[in-house]
Amino acid sequence: MKIEHVALQVPDPVAMADWYVANLGFSVARAGGEPAHARFLKDSAGSVMIEAYRHPRAATPDYTAQDPLVLHLAFISSDVAADRARLLRAGARLAEDVSTTPAGDKVLMLRDPWGIPIQLVERAAPMV
Repeated sequence: MKIEHVALQVPDPVAMADWYVANLGFSVARAGGEPAHARFLKDSAGSVMIEAYRHPRAATPDYTAQDPLVLHLAFISSDVAADRARLLRAGARLAEDVSTTPAGDKVLMLRDPWGIPIQLVERAAPMV
């Protein structure tokens, strides 16, 4: 089995999709209209997608109230410090500043403008 996508119920899937395209290198693989305005967002490698939607049958989680350890989206970064500065200028917020793991990886936890935790990882040695 291979993961196709992870789905997130968000308050404004259209704006979230636009932000992920502009700032994280995603592209829109499929877009839908009412009622959910679903956006399937393909990563830059074209191998994994995130679905952002707003379904009227489900409540939107309060991502900001959740610890980033409960849920986060992790992205490979070749320069955590530069990506940190760029994403903060684009509206992300700092959740946990850069730290280095025992394996030598640099990790940073931000929150996108909708409160969803996004982790940037600069690996000492690639894992995938």
